[in-house]
Amino acid sequence: MPGAGFEPLKALIVEDNANLRSLRLALRNSIGVKESAEAAHGQAAIDSLRERKSDLVLSDMAMKPMDGLDFTRHIRNHEHSPNPFVPIIMITGHTEKHRVEQARDAGVTEFLAKPITAHILFSRIAEIVERPRPCC
Repeated sequence: MPGAGFEPLKALIVEDNANLRSLRLALRNSIGVKESAEAAHGQAAIDSLRERKSDLVLSDMAMKPMDGLDFTRHIRNHEHSPNPFVPIIMITGHTEKHRVEQARDAGVTEFLAKPITAHILFSRIAEIVERPRPCC
C-alpha cells in the first residue's frame, strides 16, 4: 500500500478522542499519507481548513460541541466554507440506517463503520482519488 501515490495528499483528522486520533494517524501513515492536521471537533476542523489546505477529511460522527454531521453540512453549504468540495470520509460506530442516511444527506463522500483497517481506508481513498465524484 505505501508508495501508492498518496504521499502528496494532506489529510485532516477530526476526532474528539485523542487515542483514536493517534490510531487514525497511524492508519494514515500506513497507507502513505504523510502530512495531516488534527482537530478535536467540527468547529476546530473548520478553523483548520481555513488555515491550511487539506485534500481530504477523515471525520468522526459523534463529537461535541460540533459533530461530524454539522461539520459536513457547514463545509458543503455555508457561503464562507473554506472548501465545499473537499472529500469527507465519515468513520463511525453509529451505523444504523438513519445515521448512514443522515451522513449521505449532509454530503459525506464515503461512510466507514468502525473498526476500520488500513486496507479499507486505502481502498476508499483510492476510490476518491481515482474516481472523484460530485459531493453536492
